[in-house]
Amino acid sequence: RDIKKDMIRAERNPKLEALDVEFMRAVEAGGTAAQATIAVKKQALRDATDDPAIAAAQTPDELKAVVPTALQEDE
Repeated sequence: RDIKKDMIRAERNPKLEALDVEFMRAVEAGGTAAQATIAVKKQALRDATDDPAIAAAQTPDELKAVVPTALQEDE
């Protein structure tokens, strides 16, 4: 489970970095709605390691198949 969580962290980091750039652009532009939307996306990525499917996985194959929703979304 810890290895899976590390894999999720490695996959989400570039997405968080990209959202950081978008967030800063929204701040510069004064786009509060965009800031709020981006903040929600970033929190979903942070919460990806707490996906209940990770704890519920009974076999290594089930664990490998877990892809949190936040990582499935296209940017």
